[in-house]
Amino acid sequence: MMFERIGVAGLIGYLAILIGIALAARLARKSGSPADHFLAGRGLGVFVLFLTLYATAYSGNSLLGYPGQAYRQGFSWVMATGFMLSIIVVFHALAPKLRPIAVREGFVTPGDWVRFRFSGEPGSRALLLSVSSLMAVALANFLFGSLKAMGELTEQFTGAAISYEWGVFLLAGMVLFYETVGGMRAVAWTDALQGVLMMLGLGALLHWLLAGSGGLGSLTNQILEVRPGAADVPELREQINWFSTIALMGLASVVYPQAIQRIYAARSGRVLRHSFALMSFMPLMTTLVVTLIGLAAIAQFRGLGDIEADRVMPLLLGAWAREGLWLSLAAMIVFLGALAAIMSTADSVLLSLASVAAEDLFGRSRRKAGTTRFGKRIAVVVMAAMALLAVLARDVTLWGVIELKMELLIQCVPAFLIAIHWSRFRARPALVGLAFGVAIAIAGVAFDAKRISGVHIGVVGFAVNAAIACIGSLLGSPGSASQRVCCSE
Repeated sequence: MMFERIGVAGLIGYLAILIGIALAARLARKSGSPADHFLAGRGLGVFVLFLTLYATAYSGNSLLGYPGQAYRQGFSWVMATGFMLSIIVVFHALAPKLRPIAVREGFVTPGDWVRFRFSGEPGSRALLLSVSSLMAVALANFLFGSLKAMGELTEQFTGAAISYEWGVFLLAGMVLFYETVGGMRAVAWTDALQGVLMMLGLGALLHWLLAGSGGLGSLTNQILEVRPGAADVPELREQINWFSTIALMGLASVVYPQAIQRIYAARSGRVLRHSFALMSFMPLMTTLVVTLIGLAAIAQFRGLGDIEADRVMPLLLGAWAREGLWLSLAAMIVFLGALAAIMSTADSVLLSLASVAAEDLFGRSRRKAGTTRFGKRIAVVVMAAMALLAVLARDVTLWGVIELKMELLIQCVPAFLIAIHWSRFRARPALVGLAFGVAIAIAGVAFDAKRISGVHIGVVGFAVNAAIACIGSLLGSPGSASQRVCCSE
């Protein structure tokens, strides 16, 4: 019971801190404009930008979904570290060219780039709506996964004193509160706190696991005793799937709307470069650690099903906390770190979704303060809908949620990554390619054909998408003057 009381007390104290940060961010705002609310006035420095990127990148999907997948697959899941490293690599192909244009043109949403890049072309409006709709769906998917993870952690750590359902609704309300009150400034400041808590928590949990098992070698032997096949060399199909996942994660993550908006929000190009340099080390410090946590759970908990596997992180925290008072307090720090990471993703996703819907889907001007109010109303509706869905659809694996959103989001990549480097890239072929890519991805899900010889159906769709868009652009006339200017930056 002491463990449960500590969990409830820690959660209440943490939420009180978040309320204070939200109110401070409210006082620090400079205007009610969309740029100030959604981008914090484009004034994020290195430390805050790095921590908000970190806390946003490593979410409930990472902290619950990745350990769950490591538990299911065994040592082959160590390749997840490579998946996250690929994201950093691909970002370097987009961010340096995109940010100067974004600052010059005053971009607020990812759709502002599409609107600017393909201005005046046939099909440009349809392309904007298609890209923005896919991003909105991916963001809603992301929010759903984060809310599920919040509920699971809260129920486990409070000993069901706060149920899964109440955990979802309580924390959804808190995220909605500080995102609405303080905007990106509150999101970034809370992300900074959440990023520090996450690093401390994961480090403490890994130390406990290794110390308790006698080290990595001893832990490996324990795992092999329970599941000898956990260390088998993967078959060729699985190895192909590794490379497919690297492509899926690396390319799709570059068009995360919340990540693109952080490119816009950086105080300067130098700040952005330094933040990304720090982010390069995070896959080793985070993804590798959560993978080891999932592997350690094989020896700790035998016979968990696919749904239960997503709960290995809170189950380990519970086992740790029951060893004594001090370990209960340490487990609370880990719990808050994990919960903080999940909430930091949810707040960023909600903020981006509100801005994308208000400006790109409903056509509100980024220069009017009324767009901010409209975006806040959208945030309320979306959060309520996703919280209800998270309660009703609890039995969905988090890794399945990750793959679904990535297979849709990767279809937006040509409109950003190819368009920013190639001036002849055209809107109409890009739209046709996107339509084919999305159709292939959806058909794969509908007919339960999510892999073709180990390759994700979304990656297959992306290859067809990019080929159609590039060939169609080559056969068309050269781009407009505005396109030549933007691609020569």
